[in-house]
Amino acid sequence: MQTMTEQGPQPVEPAAALLAAVRGYLDHLTVERGLAENTLTSYRRDLRRYLEFLAQRGVGELAGVGAEDVAAFLRVLREGSTGHPPLGVNSAGRTVVAVRGLHRFALREGITGGDPAREVRPPTPPRRLPKAISLHDVETLLAAVSGEEDPRALRDRALLELLYGTGARISEAVGLDVDDIDRLRADSGAEGVRVVRFRGKGGKERLVPVGRFAREALDAYLVRARPALAASGRGTPALLLNARGGRLTRQGAWAVLRSAAERAGLNDVSPHTLRHSFATHLLDGGADVRVVQELLGHASVTTTQVYTLVTVDRLREVYAAAHPRAAALD
Repeated sequence: MQTMTEQGPQPVEPAAALLAAVRGYLDHLTVERGLAENTLTSYRRDLRRYLEFLAQRGVGELAGVGAEDVAAFLRVLREGSTGHPPLGVNSAGRTVVAVRGLHRFALREGITGGDPAREVRPPTPPRRLPKAISLHDVETLLAAVSGEEDPRALRDRALLELLYGTGARISEAVGLDVDDIDRLRADSGAEGVRVVRFRGKGGKERLVPVGRFAREALDAYLVRARPALAASGRGTPALLLNARGGRLTRQGAWAVLRSAAERAGLNDVSPHTLRHSFATHLLDGGADVRVVQELLGHASVTTTQVYTLVTVDRLREVYAAAHPRAAALD
């Protein structure tokens, strides 16, 4: 059987049986699964390419598709074909997900007697290490927000100190209410320690201690800035307020960080950069990975362990630069 390559034949119109099966699957996704229109558009495009590939191989119905056909299609996605440049890992993975879903649907509906795509896995994306900035850059970023009597400057400093001091997601920070800032009870053994209650993914709550710098920035904001900002609104329990007295939005918080980063001369700084820096600096300081997991609100320690790779890379850099016999690493 022939495959589609750079010099291969032009796409062949898929058989009516293949087109009908895909229409049924897309209708299922629309009516029963309620997928968004953008997702449906992507699935429609991906499956059209799959049908053209099958037609090129002489396959006219889903019952005639074998596991080798699906595996060959994945190779073509990554290598490219006539009229189609190679796809990246994420795009190829999305296409394979669409193909797997089509074959599961066909099996469930009795169109086929088996699922040839069951054993075909999407390509694994390369592991991307979190981006963190140095402590010096964090301090430069925080120092870029000034204005002791400006309510918005005090708010901005409180926001940035909170993001770095607790490792909060930006959605968690702007979702805080004033009552989410509290002190531990006297019987906890840590009387007077300030903590913040975050609501993470899936509504899961966690308590995170607030360090001195973030605590001082929050106190300054609550005493000298929030009342002035709240006066222009209708009253809200939100901790961080915008200029109209309403809750600061994610977009508003992102604009605060972007403006501070520009003034500090830092590039590619995002709210997640501060979260990554929080975790990386804790591990650099000797914190246990499971403690960092709890502070970040990760469901699995596996997610947190990616930060240990960052610190190991940093250790290698320091070792290579400082040890007289470090050439053995090369």
